[in-house]
Amino acid sequence: MFTQFYQNTILRNPKFVFVILIISLLSFGYYSKDFRLDASSETLLIEGDPDLKYLQEITKKYGSKDFLILTYTPNNKMVSDESINNLLSLKYKIQSLNWVHSVITLLDIPLLNSSDAPLQERLESFKTLKDEEIDRERGFKEIVSSPVFRNFVISEDGKTSGIIVNIKKNDELKDINNKSNKEIEKYKDFLKKKNHQNILEIRDIIKSYENIGKIHLGGIPMIADDMMSFIKSDIIVFGIGVLLFIVGTLWLVFRKLIWIIVPISSCFFSVIIMMGLLGLLGWKVTVISSNFIALMLILTMAMNIHISTRFLQLRKSHPDKSVLDLITLTTSKMFWPVLYTVLTTIIAFLSLIFSEIKPIIDFGWMMTLGLITSFTITFTLLPTLINFVPKENIYLKKYEESVITSFFAKVSQEKNKIIFIITGIIMVLSLIGISRLEVENSFINYFSKKTEIYKGMKLIDEKLGGTTPLEIILKFPKDKKIILEDDEFDDWDNETENEEISDEKYWFTKDKIDKISSVHNYLDGLPQVGKVLSFSSIIDVATLLNDNKPLGTLEMGVLYSKLPLSIKKEIVDPYISIKDNEARINLRIIDSQENLRRNDLIKKINLDLENKIGLSKDEFKLAGVLILFNNLLQSLFKSQILTLGLVMIGIFIMFVILFKNIKLSLIGVVPNFIAAFFILGIIGLLEIPLDMMTITIAAITIGIAVDNSIHYIYRFQEEFKNLGDYNKTINLCHSTVGRAILNTSITIVFGFSILVLSKFIPTIYFGIFTGLAMLLAMISVLTLLPSLILLIKPFEKSSNARIF
Repeated sequence: MFTQFYQNTILRNPKFVFVILIISLLSFGYYSKDFRLDASSETLLIEGDPDLKYLQEITKKYGSKDFLILTYTPNNKMVSDESINNLLSLKYKIQSLNWVHSVITLLDIPLLNSSDAPLQERLESFKTLKDEEIDRERGFKEIVSSPVFRNFVISEDGKTSGIIVNIKKNDELKDINNKSNKEIEKYKDFLKKKNHQNILEIRDIIKSYENIGKIHLGGIPMIADDMMSFIKSDIIVFGIGVLLFIVGTLWLVFRKLIWIIVPISSCFFSVIIMMGLLGLLGWKVTVISSNFIALMLILTMAMNIHISTRFLQLRKSHPDKSVLDLITLTTSKMFWPVLYTVLTTIIAFLSLIFSEIKPIIDFGWMMTLGLITSFTITFTLLPTLINFVPKENIYLKKYEESVITSFFAKVSQEKNKIIFIITGIIMVLSLIGISRLEVENSFINYFSKKTEIYKGMKLIDEKLGGTTPLEIILKFPKDKKIILEDDEFDDWDNETENEEISDEKYWFTKDKIDKISSVHNYLDGLPQVGKVLSFSSIIDVATLLNDNKPLGTLEMGVLYSKLPLSIKKEIVDPYISIKDNEARINLRIIDSQENLRRNDLIKKINLDLENKIGLSKDEFKLAGVLILFNNLLQSLFKSQILTLGLVMIGIFIMFVILFKNIKLSLIGVVPNFIAAFFILGIIGLLEIPLDMMTITIAAITIGIAVDNSIHYIYRFQEEFKNLGDYNKTINLCHSTVGRAILNTSITIVFGFSILVLSKFIPTIYFGIFTGLAMLLAMISVLTLLPSLILLIKPFEKSSNARIF
């Protein structure tokens, strides 16, 4: 019934179908204007992650600002008049931008050890390096040796300084929960454009000051903006690169303009319609899915090459048939194998929906919808366009034997033992490599060393205390009532003697201070950790200012109450919460350190805080970006390893349904599973950690690679019924469907190789290793698969039963 409907409605009414397709193209093309990109950090987080919720609570409690960071390495000495004046000029220039809240530099740090005045007086009217009466050498030495500012705003060698550019908060964010989803998305788009403009403005300023020294820009807003640029660049470069390569491949394969126009038209219609669908559904393209257009072009082209090749072979075999009859015959023979190749690839991409990570889930659904779109367009547009072409123009001038497929046919028949030995070696190497696989999330190594992101992060890592933040929240038990003794105040200002002591002053107990110091010192001693900041750092500064005499706990309390509000807010409050009876220790991980294993480090810190420091589990909690990204990768690894098995089972079931033969189904999936495992093995042997993109290679490889097995076995089964001889059938299949497999595989391999032009390293790895997997899968299908067929002989010569 479906066959009759398809033939009568689609094949016999090409003009009507073409009009409908043009209307669809224009309609969805209009909605492609809503096609959006997203490079925000939220796109790389697990939805509903309790650690994310906890981090948001900490941020709200201790305060957080959006900021950019500049690294400044002057040509001359840091405290020379020229360097100071240049830094001051740069600060004021940036400060003049209307979106900048404040600019904090080396010149804004309070110098509390620069005079012999009483400590209270120094706190209330502190000096900075900007002040003319200050001894700059002495002041600079104080900053470089400061437990708080060393490796934070100034490098240990004193040659590189950090400049913090705090960005103004937008008041509209307060009411964002009251807005509709459409308004929220519109506002987010506005913020992205505004952020892009901000980055351009500050980069213009940096460029105008490039002669004063080396200045690099960093910070999450800059990374997000650059990632957006990378995604846009990748989409354009991948799309154009793959398209040009496909045109070249089609010319080499068919050498006739009509067989370039028809497949390219299918690709064009599929991509535009898909972009319109994404616009309608509000699905945004992220760095994870930036290659979806290239993937759609590659997979659509593979379908078109298989159908076009079969059409031309039938045209040669049946020269007297009309174009409509040839199209009907071609679609009837190709519909089921192409449908099953689409379904197996969909199974692979649907495995991504188990990842818990929204952009990866969206990528899975995106490619599923894209494959359905490509399949629909291929079986409507391709026969429609062929129907418009006069019969005499639909042919190939010469259809030569393929040297490569003929060679593979010969090898598979005469060198079975060698093929099986090589397969065995590949399997052993794969198992060794897979046993060495590890998951890692080195954010700095996701970018080329030529990018501003890498340069800035590398310098901050090496000179200013690391990049990836980690928070340790210490939770204290409720305090017992403190009994005051009068002599504890003897060394403090007399004005406090008759003063009513507030609860805040009682908070600073010896037990709390000792715990904070113990954890701080432990973390500071870890080689993977850069700068550590906590209330312990403040105590160290206070001790230095107090002639190296440790402060008593009540002295700390009184000092805290007398601190100027500006110093208290900026320096102390980010590290203690008296109200919540907590302390916060902030540290940064040196992300560029070789052999850094983040998951192991997190486990070590958790264990050591219990076993070495003696804290109970409810007395501390780890939070921060390091935890979130580690959760992301560990979750992705577990989900993909588990779903890889489901993909394999799902595809095997599809083979059994299609071929109704368990032996044949096992034979069909083996070459592709070997290719996927071997690529994982290579990654393991090369000691390349799996990241957010390479971890999906195995499932996607199996899903795409099995297409070749389906086409080959389907054709083999069909031809064996006529020939009844395994060797003759192999030769025929290699010279017909084998050519299509070779051509589509070359298209896929080189199509994926275009991804090496990306500025995002995981995308480059994804392109290289998926391309290699496709190449190995193609060789396996044209050598190992026929060898297994010859060995097992799954067909009966006397059988005349058809598959459908």
